[in-house]
Amino acid sequence: MAEDTAQTRDTAQGRTPPTGYETVGDRRYREVVGFHYEEFTVGDVIEHRPGRTVTEMDNVLMSMLSMNDAPLHIDAAYCADLPWGRPLVSSLVTLSIVGGMTARSTSGRALANLGWDHIRLPNPVFPGDTLYAESEVLAKRLSRSRPGEGIVTCRTTGTKATGEVVLVYERSFLVPCRARPRPAPDSRPAAESPPTAESRPVTGPAAASPPAARSGSARPR
Repeated sequence: MAEDTAQTRDTAQGRTPPTGYETVGDRRYREVVGFHYEEFTVGDVIEHRPGRTVTEMDNVLMSMLSMNDAPLHIDAAYCADLPWGRPLVSSLVTLSIVGGMTARSTSGRALANLGWDHIRLPNPVFPGDTLYAESEVLAKRLSRSRPGEGIVTCRTTGTKATGEVVLVYERSFLVPCRARPRPAPDSRPAAESPPTAESRPVTGPAAASPPAARSGSARPR
């Protein structure tokens, strides 16, 4: 006999949970954060919301927390004589805000962040600018050393509300498959190679192998 779960009862009664939620009880729903490996499709683009208006306090506080006391970001008198005429928001602040916008959806179920690549900052950000972000799924492959897990690579673009691009980067992260086996108590995510440029057109376990590991690195086979 099939298990009588809240989800199956809702289905039988013709009720479906609101978008972005799963049924966990009678008229009770839980927010769904992130995706399993199977739910990522190469070529899909995710628009992240809400946006975020960057304030002067964001810039100063986050710069000080990260020990970045460059006058370009915190000294208005110093910046008055520079080409911009005012402090710039630190690129570390911009990266943190835009990266944070993407985490709930792209890597909400992530087991490990594997790295960033090709970070570009085509235009400056100033206090008062409102930022938005979107991520395109570039590649995915199953992990060769961690059964039930896969590696996904996305390209994220951060823009101002005006449409001006201020940040572009690629990021790879480890996510579980739906049928991920229970890990051993001492199991830890090992360093993994993200999908290579050659493997990006392939979306299944037959993805091309990444380049050989550099000397001294701990990438599994």
